[in-house]
Amino acid sequence: MTYWLRCTDCGREYREGEVEYLCTACAGTGAAGTAPRGVLRIEYGKVTGAVPDESYSDSRRWHVLLPLRSPESMPPLPVGPTPLHRAERLGKELGLARLVVKDDTVLPTGSLKDRASSVVVAKARELGRDTITTASTGNAAVALAAMAASVGLRAVILVPKTAPIAKRTQMLVFGATVVPVEGTYDDAYALSLEATRVFGWYNRSTAYNPLTVDGKKTVAFEIWEQLGRKAPDAVLVPTGDGVILAGVHKGFGDLRDAGLVDRLPRLYAAQAEGSAAIVRSLDVEGEEVPGLARATTIADSISVGVPAAGRWAKRALRETGGGGIVVTDGEIVEAIALLGRTSGIFCEPAAAAAIAGARKAAREGLVGRDETVVVLVTGNGLKDVAAAERAVRMPEAIVPTVEALGEALGGELKPPMDTDGHR
Repeated sequence: MTYWLRCTDCGREYREGEVEYLCTACAGTGAAGTAPRGVLRIEYGKVTGAVPDESYSDSRRWHVLLPLRSPESMPPLPVGPTPLHRAERLGKELGLARLVVKDDTVLPTGSLKDRASSVVVAKARELGRDTITTASTGNAAVALAAMAASVGLRAVILVPKTAPIAKRTQMLVFGATVVPVEGTYDDAYALSLEATRVFGWYNRSTAYNPLTVDGKKTVAFEIWEQLGRKAPDAVLVPTGDGVILAGVHKGFGDLRDAGLVDRLPRLYAAQAEGSAAIVRSLDVEGEEVPGLARATTIADSISVGVPAAGRWAKRALRETGGGGIVVTDGEIVEAIALLGRTSGIFCEPAAAAAIAGARKAAREGLVGRDETVVVLVTGNGLKDVAAAERAVRMPEAIVPTVEALGEALGGELKPPMDTDGHR
């Protein structure tokens, strides 16, 4: 598809291939410790092909709105469509009659990040690059490792040493070169940019590479299609660096530009209390997003001090009439169990932040009972079982007798009486 790139800050435009990552005029011009300037937005001309292209069953069906020369460049691991559940039991508990859950836990590596990594790996193949690097708290790196492995490219992964062991194990199983980094995600991110400059690797890091936003936007395309080619009233997005939110914003924006929707849904960023730079910035005039000295939350996937797409995310929240919701780690843990027992979906803490956000949004009247509200469930709970253990009480073992079983169940079950009235 023919495309060009436009700076989301100064509006400067670049031809395809003229620049790879950030706007050359804006990159590095922001104040220290604030969300970076110069993130590029991919723009398309008039859409001439079918949306979606029914000859494909996965994300290649959206190729006329993806920045690739050919849909065949995409890795063989199928990405989407993922289920859109009408979560009646969860909705009843939250007081939302038309609540739906977008379940990206079923993607190849168990997270929404597969969407971005698939497109980035496809572009790397088209460019003839053999090594891709990224900084990640876990999911993006796992997704990159798998997509790169499926086409025989090398992946060099930089992760904070605190990244969950399940995610680091996935990366290694997929054959990636994994380098744990002392410090935070922001430290790993900075190192990935320097490594790109020094070694000439292709960089997948979120927002820095504009294709990450376009990869993630396919979740919006699927929501639109699954709702009968309509936009919902609101979307709750678990948010760390702001790129998933930017992707949802761009996805519906691209549909609007193509004449397929007449409005954007209200977007709400659900952020953990210890990593809420974007939501906190909504009280700050202008587009600046001050970073945090140290982000801390159980939800590692959204633990970000300086959000890479913070400025775009802030604009998206304001433009769509949505807003930000801050949830505590305790509320996130509760939401893991809430989603599981009402929907049968096991999610990681970052995804649960959106469920906790939906509960708070309903209580505060940010979303209406009869509105169509979509919650993005972005990652599988098997990626961080230790966090999920905090949401439940593990029972003690019993001796294998019916009597002991009855006692373990609080006396609710008793052996039936025989004909003489004995148990």
